[in-house]
Amino acid sequence: MSSTASYGTTGASGTSSADRQPVGHNAKAAVSAHPLLELRNIAKQFPGVRALDGVTFAVHAGEVHMLLGENGAGKSTLMKVMSGVYRADEGAFLHNGQPVQIQSPKDAQALGVAVIYQEFSLVPHLDIAQNIYIGREFRGRLPGTVDNARAHEEAKKVLDLLAFDCDPHTPVYKLGVAQQQMVEIAKALSQNARILVMDEPTAPLSERETENLFRVIRMLQAQGVAIVYISHRMSEVFELGDRITVLRDGRMVGAASPSETTPAELVRMMVGRDVDLTYARRCCEKPGAPALVMRGVNSPNGIRDVNLEVRAGEIVGLAGLVGSGRSEVARAAFGIDPVSAGEVEVFGVPRKGEPHESVKLGMALIPESRKHEGLAVTRSVADNLMLSGLAKRFPGGWFRPRLARQIAREMVAELRIATPTIGRRTAVLSGGNQQKIVIGKWLATGTRFFIFDEPTRGIDVGAKAEIFALIGRLVEEGAAVLLISSELPEIVHVCDRAYVMREGRVAGQLARDQLSEENLLALGMHDA
Repeated sequence: MSSTASYGTTGASGTSSADRQPVGHNAKAAVSAHPLLELRNIAKQFPGVRALDGVTFAVHAGEVHMLLGENGAGKSTLMKVMSGVYRADEGAFLHNGQPVQIQSPKDAQALGVAVIYQEFSLVPHLDIAQNIYIGREFRGRLPGTVDNARAHEEAKKVLDLLAFDCDPHTPVYKLGVAQQQMVEIAKALSQNARILVMDEPTAPLSERETENLFRVIRMLQAQGVAIVYISHRMSEVFELGDRITVLRDGRMVGAASPSETTPAELVRMMVGRDVDLTYARRCCEKPGAPALVMRGVNSPNGIRDVNLEVRAGEIVGLAGLVGSGRSEVARAAFGIDPVSAGEVEVFGVPRKGEPHESVKLGMALIPESRKHEGLAVTRSVADNLMLSGLAKRFPGGWFRPRLARQIAREMVAELRIATPTIGRRTAVLSGGNQQKIVIGKWLATGTRFFIFDEPTRGIDVGAKAEIFALIGRLVEEGAAVLLISSELPEIVHVCDRAYVMREGRVAGQLARDQLSEENLLALGMHDA
């Protein structure tokens, strides 16, 4: 396929040079009249599930096309069909108005389609240049050799285009999440990508890193690259989007431009009902006894002199910028990371052991990475729901499969987990349903204190509302909750009070009447 791209290198087959084109904050390229790529009446069936049902979706050069929908609505399936990972059962593809076939990732790459998933596909111990050209290495002068010098030279050109000032010899494991994301973008551009799919790209990023990503997106727009942007953050939809498409239950239920709609209307299209985006709850006026007390806690993980308290019946927020030490506090409190100084008490009992002791004391951690730390994703829904409560459900040590299945079905119904059967493999469920399972597995253990670390990351607004409703029920029943979130509106609307971390220390505490995004940011960014 011929291409007019002028921004990157094309891999081992050759190179093309480019001059970086600075663009303003609101710069937009003129959107083409003909779709760059159009998917018509796409259908995709899996056993027991019709994931896509007659979906038509088009992307134009130079636009940011927002793709919205609840987890499980069909967004990822549609993108996998477009990128050739899945073959469509029905439907047609048109590239610049001409019929084409997309039956494999190679077909999609030939049309300029590249996807950056939430979980990066980088090899940690290879350097940046090697990751950018992995599988497309430049041939050396001698047969069977690789021209690494040329790879690093070409990689530097792509990195310069993105204004990413990093040595291409740097191993990827030494990079932060935002830097790894830039390497993924560079890898896509080096393949002459004309359609770039981004799946929740800002989920792991700080505010400053997000601003830099937006700058890169606008620059790519100005060069005619089409961006398909999947997000659950309404502020991003209206700041970046040129067009919006909404999916629900595998069907396209609406399309609009940002100027023609509102966040409430989009949410209504996504979930089929009105959803309170403020997640309002009645605040706790008289909290109970302390569930967690940390006094002067230091840990080798970087936190220093941490003092905080969480009481029964309240939700206490833990805010701060990325890298401020929020998750490290949770890990030290739960016993994953050692405490080198200070004291940790759980319900008045000194906690000195490892996580299994914390569980015995009535404590649970819902980790930031549910797939890697919270679930056995290759196991079934039932297996995961039973995992943490085996000792309590089966105190004699004798596992009863029929009882386990009954309990799992009851929990699926109580938590409204969307799964065809309790035997469904957890890996194939949506993020919101996976998060409910992580929470559900602790409900059988008699847990009275929950630490939620980024509980709504990567899940849709409907699932967020259900997660916060569940957290609200837990505290109404007397549990205590420590809520860690990068989403400041969540801290403001959900929490009774909040601590703010900065550089491994608690920078300050805000009472309910002091909770605002401005105050949270001020404590997180500046000396109090």
